[in-house]
Formats: sequence, C-alpha cells, structure tokens
Amino acid sequence: MRWDAQRLDVEDPTTLPGMPSIRGLLRTVQVPEFPGLTFHEVRAKSVLNHVPGDSAMPFPWTINPYRGCSHACRYCFSRRTHEWLELDSGHDFDSQIVVKTNLVDVLRKELARPSWQREHVALGTNTDPYQRAEGRYKLMPGVIAALRDSGTPFSILTKGTLLRRDIPLLVEAARQVPVGLGVSMAIWDDDLHAALEPGVPTPRARLDLVRAITEAGLPCGVFLAPVLPGLTDGVAELDAALAAIAAAGATGVTVIPLHLRPGAREWFMAWLTRAHPELVPRYERLYVRGAYVPAEYRTWLAQRVAPLLAKHRLDRQKGGAARRIDPPPAAGAPGDEEAGFPAGSLPTGGLPLGGAPVAGGRGDPHPPDAPQGEQLALL
Repeated sequence: MRWDAQRLDVEDPTTLPGMPSIRGLLRTVQVPEFPGLTFHEVRAKSVLNHVPGDSAMPFPWTINPYRGCSHACRYCFSRRTHEWLELDSGHDFDSQIVVKTNLVDVLRKELARPSWQREHVALGTNTDPYQRAEGRYKLMPGVIAALRDSGTPFSILTKGTLLRRDIPLLVEAARQVPVGLGVSMAIWDDDLHAALEPGVPTPRARLDLVRAITEAGLPCGVFLAPVLPGLTDGVAELDAALAAIAAAGATGVTVIPLHLRPGAREWFMAWLTRAHPELVPRYERLYVRGAYVPAEYRTWLAQRVAPLLAKHRLDRQKGGAARRIDPPPAAGAPGDEEAGFPAGSLPTGGLPLGGAPVAGGRGDPHPPDAPQGEQLALL
C-alpha cells in the first residue's frame, strides 16, 4: 500500500506484516468490540493539511485523525480518497480505517513552530473525527487541548454523538479560543437511515447532541444534508426536519442537496437501482453533467424550503436578528463549494459569559461584541 512507507517493520524480516514488535510502530488490529472493522495504525509525519489557496473553503488548515469512515454513508463524497491507499471506495472505505496514532504529539510540535500563525483549523471536512474508532483511540481530547493551548481557533463537523463526551473540554476551549461546531443530519425515515447510513447514530440521537451542545452555551449549526431528490425533498419531510432542528436549539441551518462524486456515485447508484429503480432515470438526468444537481433543482429546493425556514424562525428575516446571524454566509461547505456554512459552525468569539437569552429560551451562543458566525445559506 502507498502508506507502507510509514511502517518501520518493513525492513525487519522477523516481524509479521502489520504486527511490529516495537512499540509505537504500525500494526493492523481487529478487536471484538468493533466487529467488522479493521484498524491500521500508522505514524503520521505531519497532521496539519494546508487547503489550496484557490479553494472556496473558509479555512486554511484541516486535520483528519482517521481515513475511511465506519459511518458507511453510501453518499459520502470522501469515498474515492481511499483509492489512494490502494483500497476500494466501497466496503473498504467503510471497514478499513487508518488511524494516526501519534497525531496529538505531531500536532503539538507543529503548533509550537514559530511560523504557526494560529489560523482556523477544521476537523470533519473529510472523514468524521467522532466515528466509532474514536471510542477506542480517544484522539480528539488531545487535539482539542492542543489547539486550545496554542491559541488556535477551530471547528468540528460531525455526525457522531461521541462528541458529547468532549463537551466539557469544548466549553473550556471556547473560553480561550474561537470555536465552531456543526452537526450533519438529513434522513429521518428509520428504514432509509438504516439503508443509507447504517453506521451513523439516529437523527434523534444527533438532535439530542445539538441540544446538549447549545444547552452548554456553545454554538451549533446544522447541515441538513444531503437532501435526496424524490426521497427526502418533500414538503412534509423538510418541514419535520426543520421543526426538529429549531426545537433542538440550532444556531443556524444550511440545506444542501445530494452531490455524487466519483466513488460515491457508483456506490449510491447501485443502492438506488436495487431499492428504488423507478428513480434511476430521474437521477441520471439530474446528475448527467457531473456531481452536482443543476441550478434549476437548487432554485426549486430553495423556493420550497424558504417558507419553512421562516415558519421555524430559521431565516434571516424572521429569526436572524434574534439569533444574531446577520452577516453573509461563508461558502465552501465540505463537498459542495457553492453551499454556505450555518451560523455557529465556524469559529465565533468563544463562549458567552452570561449572554441574554434568544428566541425559544436558549442562551445566546454569541457575545454581543464578538465576531459572529456566518449566516445560514439556503441551497
């Protein structure tokens, strides 16, 4: 594999492949508490990834503690990245998880460099830092502490409810550096959820996570993504989703239609052909030009969602003033450079100290004089 260079046991003929005899070297393990998953433990040489200057992403750095993702979302845009490891973008992406076991130590060294400018670092832009592997390796507490101690603003995007474990640490970090938090959810039907994202906590569990974050006084934006044409874009489905998101106390929401990049496209369309063959012609027309839906569908979805956002006080006019999310959105949401980030999901001025309540009785996660999170976008 291309990442074999990170192994130190390759030159030792007495060491079994993937099972080095020296502590701290790469090994491949399967453990009973995570059936069906294989963890490949590697030593990373660097963990801060620089975002290309021409990218629309509103952050210059990312960290990915893991490669591959046990959430197993059939639509995940990151699937093809596994092919660089000479693994496939289907089942291998779901089950062969690469773990950067020395990530925290390397990160602290990189953050301590005199050249480090304390720029925004984003986590969760490729694979989820709170997937199941985090329950075993516990890398995120060290990551949060390292960023906090270095004075580096950061954001986390996740579907993993394991983030609840780290809320006290995030509250502490937000008193010292700007922090943004985002939770992704879109599928509310239990059968559809089980079919398309079998390794992800239920939408109800993720709503509880949003509520726990905001009740702790932290901001939390929700990515209502991906919206699936013909499956989750009905008025009833969208209305129920936005009502639940508003009730959970989200500081903002972004609505993003499904995009199908190579790797994810094959995996998703194979499922669609089996489960909903009647929709295949429609999807072939929608995605005939590439990974994204045409502008006509985006406009149609925007018009459908706009009154629902107003109804649930999630739009700029009806709810923006109360939630203090008036600034224009920052584009470049993970996987969709035209989509904006919801308020609260990018670093803000930190945790408020006794801020006034906002609509619905929640504490205001943005101090009055602090730089505000970006306004929700409707796409």
